[in-house]
Amino acid sequence: MNFDDDGREQFLVEKLRSGDKAAFTILFRKYYKDLVSFSFAYTRDTEVSEEIIQDVFLKLWEQRTFLQIKTSLKSFLLKAAQNKSIDYLRHNSIKNSYAELVRKKIIPSANDTENYILHSELQAAFSAALNRLPAELTEAYLLNRHGLLSYSEIAQKLGVSVRTVEVRISKALGLLHKELKDYLLTFLPLLPLIQVFCV
Repeated sequence: MNFDDDGREQFLVEKLRSGDKAAFTILFRKYYKDLVSFSFAYTRDTEVSEEIIQDVFLKLWEQRTFLQIKTSLKSFLLKAAQNKSIDYLRHNSIKNSYAELVRKKIIPSANDTENYILHSELQAAFSAALNRLPAELTEAYLLNRHGLLSYSEIAQKLGVSVRTVEVRISKALGLLHKELKDYLLTFLPLLPLIQVFCV
């Protein structure tokens, strides 16, 4: 999040404290899907995670007047989602689930929500990285990963050799890995998008 985003979010938080429903709606729409994905890493149940995050936002609205955010709203909401997700595991006697997920680095530890990368943040970084690739690399990559065309089908469509397609896709993957290495180290275990990086 850049300075402008931070300033806008702080403005929305202040409006939220004063009971502005429009500000609450904007924040809800911004974070809801990401928080459900985050909670799902603990619960492995979409319906449960949706209920948890709805409850997080309900509490946010109910306690808006006394809202104390020491880091960022993102971290605040992640911590609330994390606590409620862990409570769900405990209440349902899912022994050792949390410890095992943390050990495997599938979810962040209790003190690391500030550094957690949201799904939407990675998507934005991926889109930006893809846009920086040379056009011929992007075209071959998208035809393969999103169009689900084989190398030979892409070669026929573009009027190039299969070897040229192989080289272009290989270069695209290499550049994307380089551009997104900091994101991949912390986030890929959770992200279905991992498939697009596989050779």
